[in-house]
Amino acid sequence: RLDDGDWSTEKSYVCTWNLDRRGLNSQHPDLVVDVPSSVMCLAFHPSQPSLIAGGLFSGELMVWDTSRTEDPVIWRTGMTDDTHTDPVYQVKWLPDTKHRNHARLLSAATDGKILVWREERDGWLALDEGFAIVAQQIPRSTWLKKVAWGEAAVGVTSLSFSHLDPGVFVVGVEGGCCLRCSAVAQTPALPRPAGSIPLRAPAELAFSPHAGLVYSVSCSPFHRQNLFLSCGTDGQVHLYSMLQTQPLFALQLSKKYLFCVCWSPVRPLVFAAASGEGDVHLFDLAKSMQKPTVTLKQSMSDCPVYCLEFNTKHTQLLAAGDAAGTVKVWQLSSDFTEQGPREMSHLEQLASELMD
Repeated sequence: RLDDGDWSTEKSYVCTWNLDRRGLNSQHPDLVVDVPSSVMCLAFHPSQPSLIAGGLFSGELMVWDTSRTEDPVIWRTGMTDDTHTDPVYQVKWLPDTKHRNHARLLSAATDGKILVWREERDGWLALDEGFAIVAQQIPRSTWLKKVAWGEAAVGVTSLSFSHLDPGVFVVGVEGGCCLRCSAVAQTPALPRPAGSIPLRAPAELAFSPHAGLVYSVSCSPFHRQNLFLSCGTDGQVHLYSMLQTQPLFALQLSKKYLFCVCWSPVRPLVFAAASGEGDVHLFDLAKSMQKPTVTLKQSMSDCPVYCLEFNTKHTQLLAAGDAAGTVKVWQLSSDFTEQGPREMSHLEQLASELMD
């Protein structure tokens, strides 16, 4: 919930359903995990689907093993000098290049830190490396408030890795900017935040901003020209190339906020966006760049849709979650799942035309 609730006393749960199960009951999850602080974000492990990582309102990270029904918590960060001091808005699993069987976990929060964790013995996660988005790396014109120079970390609300270069990622921040960042950046983040490991300042390029907080960024899984989408509180979706600061196009989709934007994993010209009016918009850029091809009404009471996820294995499925706590799984027609013969080149042509 993004309204003014008492976060400290809210009960929070992680629930799982297996859609392939014969006796699927939408009212009864297969597993319910009770969590001490509100869960802001979740991520399935890429190769072990029983492992789920979660970022909490308290700044902590937890990893649950759904095959263990008694006590599913297998790792957590605890509350130390390294832990986030603000809510965690995004968690992602990263392959561990040193140990093939292990994965590392990345977390991003509104304290401006992007932290990478590795599993330790005894159920703890230890900080492996980290970054801080600092005010000096962002054009002053995009700051929301006057900041004493060098003082402020800039809150990270969303993050997406380039599919072309795993060392490049895009972050969306509270001030409305998107930033292209490098995972191999060596610039120290100053002043140095407290913690066991010095943090680095990763931002390389600031893109022309939204008129409000960026809630979601999504890098295209297909494109050689490095495209990404962003959306936020101004109700707009922007399409950017990582090579230039101005958006290739901006669409005004909602009078209210847009909370999530997501590229299709199978069709290069398709993406979905979640709106504050309770709609899930599906775009097919082959058909129109101005308006959605289909709008799905997730909620009749106009309660906001907060999150979307395409299913990478069952590609006709799209899940959406809303403010009423309802998750709907939509089945998409083959129009949205079958790639056209020249779709990749169509996208490249489109991008180069918009860049000229």
